[in-house]
Amino acid sequence: MTPTFLLSPATAMMLALIAPISPGDQPPLPPRATELGSRSQRAVGTATALATIEPTVPAFVNAITVFAYADGIVYHAYTTPGRVTDIMLQPGEVLGSVASGDTARWIIGDTTSGTGDAKRAHVLVKPFSVGLTTNLVITTDRRTYHVLLTSSAASPMAALSWSYPADEMIALKRAEETKAAAAPVASGLDVDTLWFDYVITGDRPAWRPTRAFDDGRQTFIEFPVSLGVGEAPPLFSIGTEGKAELVNYRIRGHFYVVDRLLDVAELRLGTKKQVIVRIARVDPAASRRGRK
Repeated sequence: MTPTFLLSPATAMMLALIAPISPGDQPPLPPRATELGSRSQRAVGTATALATIEPTVPAFVNAITVFAYADGIVYHAYTTPGRVTDIMLQPGEVLGSVASGDTARWIIGDTTSGTGDAKRAHVLVKPFSVGLTTNLVITTDRRTYHVLLTSSAASPMAALSWSYPADEMIALKRAEETKAAAAPVASGLDVDTLWFDYVITGDRPAWRPTRAFDDGRQTFIEFPVSLGVGEAPPLFSIGTEGKAELVNYRIRGHFYVVDRLLDVAELRLGTKKQVIVRIARVDPAASRRGRK
């Protein structure tokens, strides 16, 4: 006779908890979790679709599609079997790596053209058949490109490249700064009205002004050419009672330009151990009396 074992209710419950569950016995996800998952997938699909840029006729320069680069955008490239599509990076940009979601049905390689600053990296792609879709992630020393690849029997894109609005804005800003630095600190100054009799005293930091002068309306404080933006000290006007008042000024190259005259001013930098340089204008009448 086979012996019979009686299990206590607690033991039976524990065995039920640790017993393996077959795939068919897996409990379904709660409706709330299923709904959230579907909503998240829809959000991913919508966001990706909105971030995907399609080629348009105005974007073509001859046979090259030129996209405006922006971080996080997916650029759609159309290919066809038997034809290579050339993905051209920015001149001077160094290719890091190329990753694809499907390396079995796509041929992906890279090469370069040009030399020196004009040297350019190219990523070359070709599908084995029509109806394929995959993606490329191209990393360089400057940025990351996301490309969606589609193969069809229609005309492929011969090549695609990018324009770089952010780089163009930086170059334009630098050109404007260079132009401003080369421009005279002030135009239309009458040499006969210039007054150079200023006394500079106090501490001797690297940014200590070399001189100060005015034209009867504006005050100009000249600093060493090496003055950096990070070390530019604020300017204070000192009243008759010794009260300091912050002065509005413009920086033109290595000059401070103040739209009024300053009898006594101070440049102050630092908190605990403050560096102070005083600039005092010598009164013209007193200066003439001193010369008699």
